[in-house]
Amino acid sequence: MKTTRIVLASRPTGMPEPQNFRTETAELDPPQPGQALLQTLYLSLDPYMRGRMSDAPSYAPPVQIDETMCGATVSRVLESTDPALQPGDIVLGYGGWQTHSVEYVNYLRKLDPAAAPLTTALGVLGMPGFTAYSGLLTIGQPKPGETVVVAAATGPVGATVGQLAKIKGARAVGIAGGPQKVALLRDKFGFDAAIDHRAPDFAEQLAAATPDGIDVYFENVGGAVFDAVLPLLNKFARVPVCGLIANYNATGLPEGPDRLPMLMGTILRKSLSIRGFIQTEFLGQAAEFQAAATQWIADGQLVYLEDVVDGLDNTVAAFQGLLTGKNLGKLVIKVAD
Repeated sequence: MKTTRIVLASRPTGMPEPQNFRTETAELDPPQPGQALLQTLYLSLDPYMRGRMSDAPSYAPPVQIDETMCGATVSRVLESTDPALQPGDIVLGYGGWQTHSVEYVNYLRKLDPAAAPLTTALGVLGMPGFTAYSGLLTIGQPKPGETVVVAAATGPVGATVGQLAKIKGARAVGIAGGPQKVALLRDKFGFDAAIDHRAPDFAEQLAAATPDGIDVYFENVGGAVFDAVLPLLNKFARVPVCGLIANYNATGLPEGPDRLPMLMGTILRKSLSIRGFIQTEFLGQAAEFQAAATQWIADGQLVYLEDVVDGLDNTVAAFQGLLTGKNLGKLVIKVAD
């Protein structure tokens, strides 16, 4: 079996460019005992992939040069050496940016196509949804009547955070880029307020939308958005730090005065709790999340939006768009029917 794959050809400096990748055809080894041969149907694109393109120290090892780019996939089983899976079964795996893969069966999760659209396993019922669930409820711990603010709020993590805040009785304020996304936050996702971070008076609009301050800020962005949020945080506010996409393509430290003393002073003065996390820290909650989120979707309390791009050959351009906020909802590449 051959696979068409996109490998990391060189490490990007700043925004990843087409020359940092190479598309090639390669032979796959036959599946060994405990493995299955898979055909990729859908590939998830997520911001964390930018970090895996760098060899800087991080929570996960970098993708090596000439190695297939990593990524979660929904795939069809073509051949299996394990009776737990049969040809034709659909699974959630980690095949990466390629048309076919060989993976260990015990790392795959069998999906029921009748239970939910297959793409939801990469979004609202997958890693992004679980990231929102575990980070907000374990670290943010929103209480009825509190104000929860989330950046990148139309993305799969941010949109889920805002809706979970509402389910828990809190007030949800979303931050996104552009009028279309702001309208989606109000009209589709049911946020109580939505702010365009590109507006020249963004900081003033955010302050007006949070008259009682901010009790939980779910951080996906960093940069100027965090600058506007920081003075509005209430005493004992909680800040789950999930991502910092504003800085992912940075090639150096930002110019200007050192603001670390101000940040540390605010943390001390307001008794803030700021905690970075990776969703794998909370895998013990995964079954609980699956059951709860599936029921919330069925009840209409949790809705989602997907941006499906057709063709593996469009992956690099779609990923560039993800880093600049062009996608609307969870970004998925459709690799095969």
